[in-house]
Amino acid sequence: MGLARRFLDLLFFFYFFTHIPIALLFDAQSVFPAHFFPKQLTSIREWYCHEYRDAMMADPPPWFQSLVMCELFLQFPFFFIASYGFFKGARTCKWLRWPCLVYGTHVATTLIPIIANVFLQDFSSSKVPGPRNLNERLRLISFYTPYFVIPVILVLDSLFSPVYTETRKQESKSSTKKLK
Repeated sequence: MGLARRFLDLLFFFYFFTHIPIALLFDAQSVFPAHFFPKQLTSIREWYCHEYRDAMMADPPPWFQSLVMCELFLQFPFFFIASYGFFKGARTCKWLRWPCLVYGTHVATTLIPIIANVFLQDFSSSKVPGPRNLNERLRLISFYTPYFVIPVILVLDSLFSPVYTETRKQESKSSTKKLK
């Protein structure tokens, strides 16, 4: 249980910690003017949009921009808190449970319309190139999938992991048993 728990803590730490620059430097480009960002960053976004044929990032529709605004103004502050908490460990930071449950549910829910759009949208008449076939759609979805899967794992962990419900007395008993 200890090694699996530490693996989850590190996975969640890495997810939240890396999400800080991704949200600020990359995702924010879909809602703020290009002149707010250095040319190197806008070039990376342009390369990504071309390489993955991500029409939502290349020419973001208002519904997509609203999801990014939620990320920047609701989720972004939590990235720092969660990074700290999972660095310390969920066993130490039991207060992570409810914020992670809310965050994970919210993010997984926002990814459903994004993934559905990639699968179902007809990009043949788009102003910007979108995926043309199933392989390109799956390739683009593979880019978004970790941002769905990890929040779902976070929700399941928040709901079912005993680490959030153990009391100090139970923890010290299990520690004593291990020492014997």
